[in-house]
Amino acid sequence: MRRRDFIQLAGGSTALWLVAARAAPGRPVIGFLGPSSASGFASFVRAFHQGLKEAGFVEGETIDVEYRWANDRVDDLPALAAELAGRRVAVLVTAGATAGALAAKAATSTIPVVFSIGADPVKFGLVASMNRPGGNVTGVSFLSNSLVPKQIELLEQLVPVATVTGVLANPANPNAGADVADARAAAAALRRQLHVANIHSEGELEAAFKNLRAAGTGALLVLPDPFFVRTRRRLADLAAEWKLPTMYSSRLYTEDGGLVSYGANVADAWRQAGIYAGRILKGDKPADLPVFQSTRLELVINLKAARQIGLEVPTALLSRADEVIE
Repeated sequence: MRRRDFIQLAGGSTALWLVAARAAPGRPVIGFLGPSSASGFASFVRAFHQGLKEAGFVEGETIDVEYRWANDRVDDLPALAAELAGRRVAVLVTAGATAGALAAKAATSTIPVVFSIGADPVKFGLVASMNRPGGNVTGVSFLSNSLVPKQIELLEQLVPVATVTGVLANPANPNAGADVADARAAAAALRRQLHVANIHSEGELEAAFKNLRAAGTGALLVLPDPFFVRTRRRLADLAAEWKLPTMYSSRLYTEDGGLVSYGANVADAWRQAGIYAGRILKGDKPADLPVFQSTRLELVINLKAARQIGLEVPTALLSRADEVIE
């Protein structure tokens, strides 16, 4: 059979790629592109493996996974994505960062790509629409970036006496500009001032907290970002040291000593990304898989962290919490 005929029989270049991956000696290989570090995202990777298992695949038994971690170096993501694409993986999974999803999309127009991000994938041009993604890209959106106004509102309820709200942002994140604008509008509606601290590296964190306090900041919002996920224990320690009530976007922070988090269940989103990767290995096309929208939102409060900074959490807020960590 001629190669051209085989491509047409397989249904196009994406289908051909999937057939080639299955026909290769050994197990199919999933490429996994991570924005930060393996240790910082270990619990999320376990959730991804759980999703793969639910879809019928186990790493080291029925599939192999090649991991590439950017270690918070956003500029490295395109090269890492291109490297995985060059390895001729069956599916390229990118989780936890919009920049990673954009790098994966740019790296290949044929290999199926599955993302898991907190941003709107249509806004960033990753898919044509949520219901009919088109092309070779689909995935999971877990709403983190759209929740900034609600997080500012919850901070006001947690610390009503604060007149200045701080925001910790990583300007390298493609979502940072829009998130800061949303935070500014929400703070203005509550008649609060907003003080933004831009962070580029871990070495800048201590100075940032010092400057936040000097600016009169009475409460802080840490914007969604893989770098902040990796440094979450350091953030919790600094917030306690400076007695600064701090809101985060994921329960991962509160489980590791942060005060309060409000956001989607990100681990569940990574699990869903694993399920989608498994479905594609079984033959589903990304163009036909609607972007999964994770709607499981949860408010988690860590009372131990509250006691460390001498904060009494309002009863009304405690009664709304999905979980209270003692």
